[in-house]
Amino acid sequence: MREAADILLADLLALRKVVAKKARKYKRTAMIGRSHGIHAEPVTYGLKLALMYEEFGRALERLKEARQHILVGKISGAVGTHAHLDPRVEAYVCKRLGLRAANISTQILQRDRHAHFLTTLALIASSIDRWATEFRHLQRTEVLEVEEYFSPGQKGSSAMPHKRNPIIGERLSGLARVIRGNAVAAMENVALWHERDISHSSAERIILPDSTILLDYMLAKLTDLVDRQIVYPENMRKNLDITRGLYFSQSVLLALTDRGMERRLAYETVQRNAMACWRGEGRPFLSYLLEDAELTQIIPAAELKKICSLDRHFRHVDETFKKCGL
Repeated sequence: MREAADILLADLLALRKVVAKKARKYKRTAMIGRSHGIHAEPVTYGLKLALMYEEFGRALERLKEARQHILVGKISGAVGTHAHLDPRVEAYVCKRLGLRAANISTQILQRDRHAHFLTTLALIASSIDRWATEFRHLQRTEVLEVEEYFSPGQKGSSAMPHKRNPIIGERLSGLARVIRGNAVAAMENVALWHERDISHSSAERIILPDSTILLDYMLAKLTDLVDRQIVYPENMRKNLDITRGLYFSQSVLLALTDRGMERRLAYETVQRNAMACWRGEGRPFLSYLLEDAELTQIIPAAELKKICSLDRHFRHVDETFKKCGL
Protein backbone atom coordinates (compact mmCIF):
# COMPACT_ATOMS: atom_id res chain seq x y z
CA MET A 1 0.00 0.00 0.00
CA ARG A 2 2.86 2.37 0.79
CA GLU A 3 4.58 1.71 -2.53
CA ALA A 4 1.28 1.93 -4.41
CA ALA A 5 0.51 5.24 -2.68
CA ASP A 6 3.87 6.61 -3.81
CA ILE A 7 3.02 5.75 -7.43
CA LEU A 8 -0.40 7.36 -7.09
CA LEU A 9 1.06 10.51 -5.54
CA ALA A 10 3.39 10.83 -8.54
CA ASP A 11 0.36 10.35 -10.82
CA LEU A 12 -1.49 13.17 -9.09
CA LEU A 13 1.47 15.50 -9.41
CA ALA A 14 1.72 14.72 -13.14
CA LEU A 15 -2.01 15.35 -13.62
CA ARG A 16 -1.90 18.70 -11.81
CA LYS A 17 1.08 19.81 -13.90
CA VAL A 18 -0.86 19.21 -17.13
CA VAL A 19 -4.04 20.83 -15.76
CA ALA A 20 -2.07 23.89 -14.60
CA LYS A 21 -0.53 24.37 -18.05
CA LYS A 22 -3.94 24.16 -19.73
CA ALA A 23 -5.56 26.45 -17.15
CA ARG A 24 -2.98 29.17 -17.78
CA LYS A 25 -3.42 28.84 -21.54
CA TYR A 26 -7.19 29.38 -21.34
CA LYS A 27 -7.14 31.71 -18.36
CA ARG A 28 -9.32 34.35 -20.07
CA THR A 29 -11.11 32.24 -22.67
CA ALA A 30 -14.73 33.21 -22.04
CA MET A 31 -17.49 30.60 -21.97
CA ILE A 32 -20.91 30.30 -20.43
CA GLY A 33 -21.19 28.86 -16.94
CA ARG A 34 -24.11 26.53 -16.35
CA SER A 35 -26.22 25.72 -13.31
CA HIS A 36 -28.77 22.90 -13.53
CA GLY A 37 -27.37 22.44 -17.07
CA ILE A 38 -28.82 25.83 -18.04
CA HIS A 39 -26.90 28.97 -19.06
CA ALA A 40 -26.06 30.99 -15.96
CA GLU A 41 -23.26 33.60 -15.99
CA PRO A 42 -19.94 33.79 -17.86
CA VAL A 43 -16.86 31.96 -16.65
CA THR A 44 -13.55 31.18 -18.35
CA TYR A 45 -12.27 27.77 -19.33
CA GLY A 46 -9.14 28.59 -17.37
CA LEU A 47 -11.18 29.09 -14.20
CA LYS A 48 -12.91 25.77 -14.79
CA LEU A 49 -9.52 24.05 -15.03
CA ALA A 50 -8.20 25.98 -12.03
CA LEU A 51 -11.07 24.43 -10.07
CA MET A 52 -9.91 21.01 -11.29
CA TYR A 53 -6.33 21.80 -10.27
CA GLU A 54 -7.49 22.77 -6.78
CA GLU A 55 -9.65 19.65 -6.39
CA PHE A 56 -6.79 17.30 -7.20
CA GLY A 57 -4.60 19.30 -4.82
CA ARG A 58 -6.98 18.22 -2.07
CA ALA A 59 -6.76 14.66 -3.40
CA LEU A 60 -2.99 14.85 -3.08
CA GLU A 61 -3.20 15.94 0.56
CA ARG A 62 -5.78 13.28 1.43
CA LEU A 63 -3.64 10.52 -0.08
CA LYS A 64 -0.57 11.74 1.81
CA GLU A 65 -2.58 11.54 5.03
CA ALA A 66 -4.01 8.10 4.22
CA ARG A 67 -0.51 6.86 3.39
CA GLN A 68 0.63 7.84 6.87
CA HIS A 69 -2.23 5.94 8.50
CA ILE A 70 -1.29 2.66 6.83
CA LEU A 71 2.45 2.87 7.61
CA VAL A 72 1.92 0.71 10.70
CA GLY A 73 2.97 -2.81 11.68
CA LYS A 74 2.56 -5.22 14.57
CA ILE A 75 4.07 -8.43 15.95
CA SER A 76 2.08 -8.55 19.14
CA GLY A 77 0.90 -12.15 19.17
CA ALA A 78 -2.36 -14.03 18.76
CA VAL A 79 -4.49 -11.51 20.65
CA GLY A 80 -2.13 -8.53 20.79
CA THR A 81 -0.72 -8.94 24.31
CA HIS A 82 2.97 -9.51 23.43
CA ALA A 83 2.78 -12.66 25.57
CA HIS A 84 5.58 -14.40 23.70
CA LEU A 85 7.60 -11.55 22.16
CA ASP A 86 9.00 -8.41 23.70
CA PRO A 87 7.52 -5.15 22.29
CA ARG A 88 11.10 -4.00 21.64
CA VAL A 89 11.40 -6.68 18.96
CA GLU A 90 8.20 -5.41 17.36
CA ALA A 91 9.51 -1.85 17.41
CA TYR A 92 12.86 -2.92 15.91
CA VAL A 93 11.32 -4.99 13.10
CA CYS A 94 8.77 -2.31 12.18
CA LYS A 95 11.49 0.34 12.10
CA ARG A 96 13.57 -1.80 9.74
CA LEU A 97 10.51 -2.06 7.48
CA GLY A 98 9.94 1.70 7.51
CA LEU A 99 6.79 1.34 9.62
CA ARG A 100 5.59 2.53 13.01
CA ALA A 101 4.71 -0.12 15.56
CA ALA A 102 1.05 0.09 16.48
CA ASN A 103 0.49 1.37 20.01
CA ILE A 104 -2.00 -1.46 20.47
CA SER A 105 -3.40 -4.13 18.22
CA THR A 106 -5.08 -7.52 18.28
CA GLN A 107 -3.91 -10.42 16.13
CA ILE A 108 -4.24 -7.98 13.25
CA LEU A 109 -4.08 -4.29 12.54
CA GLN A 110 -7.55 -2.81 12.79
CA ARG A 111 -9.21 -2.38 9.41
CA ASP A 112 -10.36 1.21 9.83
CA ARG A 113 -6.86 2.05 8.55
CA HIS A 114 -7.42 0.11 5.35
CA ALA A 115 -10.92 1.54 4.95
CA HIS A 116 -9.45 5.05 5.25
CA PHE A 117 -7.00 4.24 2.47
CA LEU A 118 -9.65 2.69 0.19
CA THR A 119 -12.19 5.46 0.76
CA THR A 120 -9.47 7.98 -0.10
CA LEU A 121 -8.88 6.15 -3.38
CA ALA A 122 -12.65 6.12 -3.98
CA LEU A 123 -12.87 9.85 -3.38
CA ILE A 124 -10.06 10.47 -5.88
CA ALA A 125 -11.87 8.21 -8.36
CA SER A 126 -15.03 10.24 -7.79
CA SER A 127 -13.13 13.44 -8.63
CA ILE A 128 -11.94 11.77 -11.83
CA ASP A 129 -15.55 10.83 -12.55
CA ARG A 130 -16.67 14.41 -11.88
CA TRP A 131 -14.25 15.83 -14.48
CA ALA A 132 -14.82 13.04 -16.97
CA THR A 133 -18.54 13.84 -16.75
CA GLU A 134 -17.85 17.56 -17.20
CA PHE A 135 -15.80 16.97 -20.33
CA ARG A 136 -18.37 14.52 -21.70
CA HIS A 137 -21.09 17.16 -21.38
CA LEU A 138 -18.88 19.78 -23.05
CA GLN A 139 -18.30 17.39 -25.97
CA ARG A 140 -21.99 16.94 -26.80
CA THR A 141 -22.66 17.87 -30.43
CA GLU A 142 -24.91 20.79 -29.51
CA VAL A 143 -22.21 22.15 -27.17
CA LEU A 144 -18.83 21.02 -28.59
CA GLU A 145 -16.70 23.35 -26.51
CA VAL A 146 -14.06 20.71 -25.86
CA GLU A 147 -13.41 17.28 -27.32
CA GLU A 148 -11.30 14.25 -26.58
CA TYR A 149 -8.43 13.80 -29.01
CA PHE A 150 -9.52 11.65 -31.96
CA SER A 151 -6.61 9.98 -33.74
CA PRO A 152 -6.49 9.41 -37.52
CA GLY A 153 -8.24 6.16 -38.40
CA GLN A 154 -9.87 5.85 -34.97
CA LYS A 155 -13.42 4.44 -34.99
CA GLY A 156 -16.04 6.33 -33.04
CA SER A 157 -18.84 3.89 -33.73
CA SER A 158 -18.97 0.48 -35.38
CA ALA A 159 -22.27 1.46 -37.02
CA MET A 160 -21.94 5.20 -37.70
CA PRO A 161 -18.65 6.30 -39.29
CA HIS A 162 -19.20 9.97 -38.43
CA LYS A 163 -19.15 9.48 -34.64
CA ARG A 164 -16.42 10.93 -32.35
CA ASN A 165 -17.44 9.65 -28.95
CA PRO A 166 -16.02 10.60 -25.50
CA ILE A 167 -14.93 7.02 -24.86
CA ILE A 168 -12.14 7.81 -22.38
CA GLY A 169 -14.43 9.91 -20.21
CA GLU A 170 -17.07 7.20 -20.26
CA ARG A 171 -14.48 4.57 -19.33
CA LEU A 172 -13.28 6.67 -16.42
CA SER A 173 -16.82 7.18 -15.13
CA GLY A 174 -17.41 3.44 -15.27
CA LEU A 175 -14.18 2.51 -13.49
CA ALA A 176 -14.88 5.03 -10.72
CA ARG A 177 -17.92 2.91 -9.83
CA VAL A 178 -15.68 -0.12 -9.34
CA ILE A 179 -13.39 1.70 -6.90
CA ARG A 180 -16.34 3.16 -4.99
CA GLY A 181 -17.75 -0.37 -4.72
CA ASN A 182 -14.41 -1.62 -3.41
CA ALA A 183 -14.47 1.12 -0.77
CA VAL A 184 -17.80 -0.21 0.48
CA ALA A 185 -16.18 -3.65 0.88
CA ALA A 186 -13.31 -2.01 2.83
CA MET A 187 -15.79 -0.42 5.22
CA GLU A 188 -17.57 -3.76 5.65
CA ASN A 189 -14.17 -5.20 6.64
CA VAL A 190 -13.92 -2.93 9.69
CA ALA A 191 -16.37 -5.00 11.75
CA LEU A 192 -14.60 -8.24 12.69
CA TRP A 193 -15.22 -10.78 15.47
CA HIS A 194 -13.33 -10.09 18.70
CA GLU A 195 -9.53 -10.18 18.24
CA ARG A 196 -9.80 -11.28 14.59
CA ASP A 197 -11.55 -13.30 11.95
CA ILE A 198 -10.56 -13.69 8.31
CA SER A 199 -13.66 -12.37 6.58
CA HIS A 200 -11.70 -9.28 5.55
CA SER A 201 -8.76 -11.16 4.08
CA SER A 202 -10.41 -12.62 0.99
CA ALA A 203 -11.92 -9.27 0.04
CA GLU A 204 -8.64 -7.39 0.56
CA ARG A 205 -6.79 -9.71 -1.81
CA ILE A 206 -9.06 -8.27 -4.50
CA ILE A 207 -9.91 -4.71 -3.50
CA LEU A 208 -6.42 -3.48 -2.55
CA PRO A 209 -4.50 -4.41 -5.74
CA ASP A 210 -7.50 -3.81 -8.00
CA SER A 211 -8.19 -0.34 -6.61
CA THR A 212 -4.60 0.87 -6.67
CA ILE A 213 -3.95 -0.49 -10.16
CA LEU A 214 -7.23 0.94 -11.45
CA LEU A 215 -6.61 4.37 -9.97
CA ASP A 216 -3.11 4.47 -11.44
CA TYR A 217 -4.61 3.71 -14.85
CA MET A 218 -7.41 6.26 -14.41
CA LEU A 219 -5.08 9.08 -13.41
CA ALA A 220 -2.82 8.34 -16.38
CA LYS A 221 -5.80 8.35 -18.79
CA LEU A 222 -7.22 11.58 -17.35
CA THR A 223 -3.81 13.25 -17.63
CA ASP A 224 -3.59 12.24 -21.28
CA LEU A 225 -7.20 13.32 -21.90
CA VAL A 226 -6.53 16.83 -20.57
CA ASP A 227 -3.13 17.10 -22.26
CA ARG A 228 -4.44 16.24 -25.74
CA GLN A 229 -7.91 17.72 -25.33
CA ILE A 230 -9.14 19.81 -28.26
CA VAL A 231 -10.58 23.15 -27.15
CA TYR A 232 -12.94 25.19 -29.33
CA PRO A 233 -12.93 28.83 -28.13
CA GLU A 234 -15.06 29.84 -31.13
CA ASN A 235 -17.82 27.46 -30.01
CA MET A 236 -17.52 28.75 -26.46
CA ARG A 237 -18.10 32.25 -27.80
CA LYS A 238 -20.99 31.11 -30.00
CA ASN A 239 -22.70 29.37 -27.06
CA LEU A 240 -22.04 32.39 -24.85
CA ASP A 241 -23.93 34.54 -27.35
CA ILE A 242 -26.99 32.24 -27.61
CA THR A 243 -28.97 34.23 -25.03
CA ARG A 244 -27.78 37.60 -26.41
CA GLY A 245 -26.47 38.81 -23.06
CA LEU A 246 -29.21 37.56 -20.74
CA TYR A 247 -26.43 36.40 -18.42
CA PHE A 248 -26.04 40.05 -17.34
CA SER A 249 -29.42 39.90 -15.57
CA GLN A 250 -28.00 39.45 -12.06
CA SER A 251 -25.54 42.30 -12.54
CA VAL A 252 -28.40 44.63 -13.45
CA LEU A 253 -30.56 43.29 -10.62
CA LEU A 254 -27.84 43.99 -8.04
CA ALA A 255 -27.13 47.43 -9.52
CA LEU A 256 -30.81 48.36 -9.09
CA THR A 257 -30.92 47.19 -5.47
CA ASP A 258 -27.64 49.01 -4.76
CA ARG A 259 -29.40 52.19 -5.86
CA GLY A 260 -32.28 51.67 -3.47
CA MET A 261 -34.90 49.78 -5.47
CA GLU A 262 -36.70 47.10 -3.50
CA ARG A 263 -35.36 43.71 -4.53
CA ARG A 264 -38.75 42.32 -5.54
CA LEU A 265 -39.37 45.28 -7.84
CA ALA A 266 -35.82 45.11 -9.17
CA TYR A 267 -36.26 41.43 -9.97
CA GLU A 268 -39.57 42.07 -11.76
CA THR A 269 -38.02 44.93 -13.75
CA VAL A 270 -35.09 42.85 -14.97
CA GLN A 271 -37.20 39.73 -15.55
CA ARG A 272 -39.69 41.73 -17.63
CA ASN A 273 -36.92 42.74 -19.99
CA ALA A 274 -35.34 39.28 -19.93
CA MET A 275 -38.58 37.60 -20.96
CA ALA A 276 -39.10 40.17 -23.73
CA CYS A 277 -35.59 39.32 -24.97
CA TRP A 278 -36.40 35.58 -24.88
CA ARG A 279 -39.50 36.18 -27.01
CA GLY A 280 -37.88 38.87 -29.14
CA GLU A 281 -36.56 38.99 -32.64
CA GLY A 282 -32.89 38.52 -31.85
CA ARG A 283 -31.91 41.86 -30.34
CA PRO A 284 -29.41 41.87 -27.44
CA PHE A 285 -30.66 42.03 -23.86
CA LEU A 286 -28.98 45.41 -23.37
CA SER A 287 -31.17 47.00 -26.04
CA TYR A 288 -34.31 46.09 -24.07
CA LEU A 289 -32.80 47.49 -20.88
CA LEU A 290 -31.93 50.77 -22.61
CA GLU A 291 -35.56 51.15 -23.80
CA ASP A 292 -36.97 50.69 -20.28
CA ALA A 293 -37.57 54.25 -19.04
CA GLU A 294 -38.19 53.16 -15.44
CA LEU A 295 -34.83 51.37 -15.39
CA THR A 296 -32.76 54.04 -17.12
CA GLN A 297 -34.05 56.64 -14.68
CA ILE A 298 -32.15 54.73 -12.00
CA ILE A 299 -29.17 53.51 -14.04
CA PRO A 300 -28.04 55.82 -16.87
CA ALA A 301 -27.40 54.26 -20.28
CA ALA A 302 -23.62 54.72 -20.13
CA GLU A 303 -23.47 52.93 -16.78
CA LEU A 304 -25.74 50.15 -18.01
CA LYS A 305 -23.30 49.45 -20.82
CA LYS A 306 -20.47 49.13 -18.31
CA ILE A 307 -22.50 46.78 -16.14
CA CYS A 308 -23.27 44.57 -19.14
CA SER A 309 -19.60 43.80 -19.76
CA LEU A 310 -17.57 40.59 -19.48
CA ASP A 311 -14.80 42.59 -17.83
CA ARG A 312 -16.95 42.85 -14.74
CA HIS A 313 -17.17 39.06 -14.48
CA PHE A 314 -13.48 38.42 -15.02
CA ARG A 315 -11.89 41.19 -12.98
CA HIS A 316 -10.84 38.78 -10.20
CA VAL A 317 -9.46 36.00 -12.42
CA ASP A 318 -5.81 36.86 -11.71
CA GLU A 319 -6.46 36.95 -7.97
CA THR A 320 -8.21 33.56 -8.08
CA PHE A 321 -5.36 31.98 -10.05
CA LYS A 322 -2.86 33.34 -7.54
CA LYS A 323 -4.78 31.86 -4.61
CA CYS A 324 -4.77 28.47 -6.39
CA GLY A 325 -1.01 28.68 -6.90
CA LEU A 326 -1.31 29.04 -10.66
